[in-house]
Amino acid sequence: MSVKNLSKEKLNELQSYIDTLDDKQGSLIHVLHKAQHLFGFLPKEVQLFVARRLDLPAAKVFGVVSFYSYFTQKPVGKHVISVCMGTACFVKGAENIIDVFKDELGIKVGETTEDKMFTLKDIRCIGACGLAPVVMIGEKVFGHVKKEDVIDIISSYKEEE
Repeated sequence: MSVKNLSKEKLNELQSYIDTLDDKQGSLIHVLHKAQHLFGFLPKEVQLFVARRLDLPAAKVFGVVSFYSYFTQKPVGKHVISVCMGTACFVKGAENIIDVFKDELGIKVGETTEDKMFTLKDIRCIGACGLAPVVMIGEKVFGHVKKEDVIDIISSYKEEE
């Protein structure tokens, strides 16, 4: 994918957003959030576009994108399934939960199903330790998840389609 293949409309919208900023270099994370919202992910071409427009080294932009788990460099599915692997969730069986998601969806952590419906992620901590083990799909939180709940959770999202 080159910048030529990216939507000119989206690039123009991102440029317009950048133009409104007073402190361009200090707004890197805000600009990346806006870019991910526009494109759905942050391919290298978008990262380079941001680096050039903010007058920052590309390595700095890539470092921020690769450090924060919110940012993704690959397209994601319509529903992003995040399984908390923090201490409380791990102790309560989150590893078994993620294994069932992998088996049922036929993908590994970090992958997206062929139909682009689901992406599976493991995250460090959701901050809902009292509900461990916890799964988030989009903004919806599922607490006290058991292995047998996984099929019902997936089915409920498939039925919406």
